[in-house]
Amino acid sequence: MNWFEQALAAERGQDWDVAITLVSARAECHSDDPDMHDNHLWHMDLLARADRIPELTERALADIHARRRLNRLLGERGMEAALRMRAEDGDRGALYVLVRLLCKTSRVQEAQQALQDIGPEDQYARQIVAGYL
Repeated sequence: MNWFEQALAAERGQDWDVAITLVSARAECHSDDPDMHDNHLWHMDLLARADRIPELTERALADIHARRRLNRLLGERGMEAALRMRAEDGDRGALYVLVRLLCKTSRVQEAQQALQDIGPEDQYARQIVAGYL
């Protein structure tokens, strides 16, 4: 069995340590090799599925893919406070996930307030909220 098959088997068995180790060894964010880049995205997804929020958070400081996956994970888990903190620290992606989360849970007024508090000039976030009005 090659590394890819081993990683898939580990992923199916939720053996996150093995899957992450195998995939991360063949992953590179900004690679000319599309397989290396795809493996990087897979690596970020494995970290999220393994609930390695601290590691994703650390990687998110310099890696847009980690940042996006972290924000999506926080949104999936309904972790509004964490998204708000990230958005207040300047992470626009976190703002968008927060606004969508609030709108999807029928709290459009809260979304509007979050937008006003964090990014009143952010046109994209305004469009998200407008889509729920």
